[in-house]
Amino acid sequence: MPIFSRRNVLIGAAAIAGGGYFLTRKKDVPIGFDLSEQELAGARNLLGAHPAFDSHAHPGRTFVKGAKGLPAKLKLYQALGTFEKKAVADMQIGGMAAAAFATVSDFSVLDVGDHGLAVRRPFEDGEAYAHYQVQIANLNALADTGLVQALSRPSDVLAAHKAGQTGAWFTAEGGDFLEGRTDRVASAYEDGIRSITLMHYRTNALGDIMTKDPVHGGLTQTGAAIVKAMNDAGMVVDVAHASEDTVHGVLGVSRAPVLCSHTHILGDHAPAIPRFISADLAREIAAQGGLIGLWPAGLGITTLSDLIDRAFELIDLVGVDHVCLGTDMDANYKPVMESYRKTPYLVGGLIKRGLGPDDTMKLMGGNLIRLWSDAIAQGGRA
Repeated sequence: MPIFSRRNVLIGAAAIAGGGYFLTRKKDVPIGFDLSEQELAGARNLLGAHPAFDSHAHPGRTFVKGAKGLPAKLKLYQALGTFEKKAVADMQIGGMAAAAFATVSDFSVLDVGDHGLAVRRPFEDGEAYAHYQVQIANLNALADTGLVQALSRPSDVLAAHKAGQTGAWFTAEGGDFLEGRTDRVASAYEDGIRSITLMHYRTNALGDIMTKDPVHGGLTQTGAAIVKAMNDAGMVVDVAHASEDTVHGVLGVSRAPVLCSHTHILGDHAPAIPRFISADLAREIAAQGGLIGLWPAGLGITTLSDLIDRAFELIDLVGVDHVCLGTDMDANYKPVMESYRKTPYLVGGLIKRGLGPDDTMKLMGGNLIRLWSDAIAQGGRA
């Protein structure tokens, strides 16, 4: 077992920054606009009255804790440690009432290269599920200590907000741990998982990812069975990272609307980023009641003001009822919203640009609560 001094960790973090920016500590990012004290106070009051709810995040990077079989660069990243108390404190200060606390199913088989994260090896037998069990136990421990309030149903978001508690929506980024078994969906639900992103950086038994050449040609029969099992459980199906053919397959079998938690739209206004989806696909997701997550990754944008531009691009495309927030907090690439302390500035900036308070809070949380409620009602757990 290698020994990591603080000096070695910092040197290592600097060395890997070129291939994996998100592995280093966050930097302050310019806001890009001014808010008066009155405008900022108004934003804080709005967040106090209505819960903000982040659809995709890794607050405090809990997913690194206890991971085994990591390559050298990710061991250095792991050695930087977790910081859940600070993340929750930032949520409280910024008025973010609830957020996804996501496991990362394929973390143990990833590595950092010149172009970011990529799969470096296959899973060993049973490894994916064993790693999931470690991660979900770590998340549940956060609730057991009282740091967060685990969210079991949509009404818990409002109850936690009213009580001044931080809501934690336990989710899984990547369905690898399911190993194609539909019974694992029900057991994950019992563990507290309420949404699964079907795939992450690894094409798995469920379908293809969007950043690699297709293997399956879309959603597999196994993937369709998993989607139906998630519907039965009342889980939210998240199609971020899935190829467009895979998403079309999901939309064809899901009884409930789906979430694409962190992405943006391909087009003249944005670079050709493999993690962005077509306008047509976004419209199709919205037409079936789904949501597109506003993602503050530094891909073609550099300030919070740029993120607000993207919010209005999404609203213009699919309507305000079909946009939510998906920050990817604490695991994002060059984030332009690098801390939950910036939440009032995002709210204030949206309102300053002309979005009404009610519509602003739909985007900030109300739409996600509705989507989760729809998943439960249409899935049979109402």
